[in-house]
Amino acid sequence: MIKLKYGNTNTFFLHGLLIDTDYAGTLHAFYRALKQNDLTVRDIRYVLATHYHPDHMGLVGALVRQGVKHLLVDVQQDAIHASDYIFERDRLPFVLLREDAATVISCGESRAFLAQLGIAGEILSTPSHSPDSISLILDDGDCLVGDLEPREYLEAYENHTQLEDDWARVLSFHPKRILFAHAPEKFLKEG
Repeated sequence: MIKLKYGNTNTFFLHGLLIDTDYAGTLHAFYRALKQNDLTVRDIRYVLATHYHPDHMGLVGALVRQGVKHLLVDVQQDAIHASDYIFERDRLPFVLLREDAATVISCGESRAFLAQLGIAGEILSTPSHSPDSISLILDDGDCLVGDLEPREYLEAYENHTQLEDDWARVLSFHPKRILFAHAPEKFLKEG
């Protein structure tokens, strides 16, 4: 797995799958990050956003325009245009996403789909951050959680049942390393 850091959001590349992008307007910085890691856009087969906030999906449309396939989890379908107004308001270069151009899968189908890319793992719905949030759980122990709040923050929330449920689901896979979109990675102790 390669971590591409070119803005405010940690972006990851694994076997042709790009997980998250940064804000619209960061395309040139993204190209530099690719080059620094001996990658090109042609190496990216699919792009997957952990959720459709502007700092996670800002380049998805631009990459699709360049031939990358948009991987969309069915629980995310209602959210793919949630950030459009922000990009329009801020007059940022943004390519509108088209639902009919996306490859849509369910969480239940994710393991078989990812296996076709050479990735052992699955996608879980983790909606405590936003209803469209997903996490990618890899069999090697890595877990990409996007903006899932760290467990240490549970007590800061008045109603933290959904966050507790999300972490219980993630931890049931016994991850070794948690990769956040905006925080340093966290290694978990075994046992």
